[in-house]
Amino acid sequence: MTTMKNFIHDNANGLDYTLVNDHYLPNLTVAAPTEQHPTGRWGRLHKRYLKEHHPIRYNQLLLSGELGSYFAKLDKQAEEQLALIIRQIQEAEGVTEALKAENQLEWVRRMNSIRNRAEEIIQKELIFI
Repeated sequence: MTTMKNFIHDNANGLDYTLVNDHYLPNLTVAAPTEQHPTGRWGRLHKRYLKEHHPIRYNQLLLSGELGSYFAKLDKQAEEQLALIIRQIQEAEGVTEALKAENQLEWVRRMNSIRNRAEEIIQKELIFI
């Protein structure tokens, strides 16, 4: 009776195998992510959208290991765009610190309106695509 080797290497596919109960199982490992990326509001919204409407794209990102960095970049880009759009609309509509000093409630009302419109633009252009 011949004894089986505990470890073998297959040159055809480049994998190492370990003997477990008369069967050779491949020695597979999962690469650890290099760094953790925090995902903010926009990244979470886009993640949910991808899972529901584009599962193949979501799985591609997940399996390639790019998921965390993709959502972190998208979140950063969305925050920068949001700030820029708010500033541009504010200037176009004349919502200034002088208005804030004169009539705080009017300033808050107009700023909330500006922010809501800017968030809709971000959702349409970056998140739900």
